[in-house]
Amino acid sequence: MTVSHALLGFLESGPRHGYDLKHSYDQRFGNDRPLHYGQVYSTLSRLLKRGLVEVEGIEPGGGPKRKRYAITEAGVTDVTQWLATPENPDSHLQSTLYAKVVLAILTGRDAAKLLDTQRAEHLRLMRELTRRKTGCDLADQLICDHALIHLEADLRWLKLTAARLDRLSAEVCA
Repeated sequence: MTVSHALLGFLESGPRHGYDLKHSYDQRFGNDRPLHYGQVYSTLSRLLKRGLVEVEGIEPGGGPKRKRYAITEAGVTDVTQWLATPENPDSHLQSTLYAKVVLAILTGRDAAKLLDTQRAEHLRLMRELTRRKTGCDLADQLICDHALIHLEADLRWLKLTAARLDRLSAEVCA
C-alpha cells in the first residue's frame, strides 16, 4: 500500500489537517510502522503538485499555520483506479533466502544449519504474531493472519529445501 493512496482515501471523507491524516493512518495501518510527520507532509506536498489534493484553508495554530487539505476530482479518480487495479502477487521467484542457501553451498558452509536457523526465526515470529492476535481488534487480527499464512508457506519451503539439499548441492556444485 502506498501512503499517498491511504491519505487520499482518508481525504475522501472530508478535508483534514496533516496531523489528523497521520493519526488516521497510524490507527488503521501503523501498528508496526507509524508514519513520521515529515512523511505525511512531504506526501501531501507531492499530491498537491500533482493536483490530487488542494489546500482548502489555512488556520492559525499554536505554532505554524495549519493547512486543511481536500481531495480533488483528480485525486478521487486516482484512488478509484488504484483500488480497481489488482496487486501483483509477490511470487518470490528469486528470494534472498534461496540465494543464501545457494551461497552457503558454494562457499562450503552448512546450508542445513542455515535452514534450521531460519526455521527457528520463522517459528519465533509466528509465536509473536499469534500472541499479538489475542486481545486486538479485527483489523490487526487480519494483518497478523496474513503474515502468519505467508510464514507458514515459507516454513513449507524450508522443509522442502532441507529435504532436497543433497540434490541441490550436487546441482549447484556441478
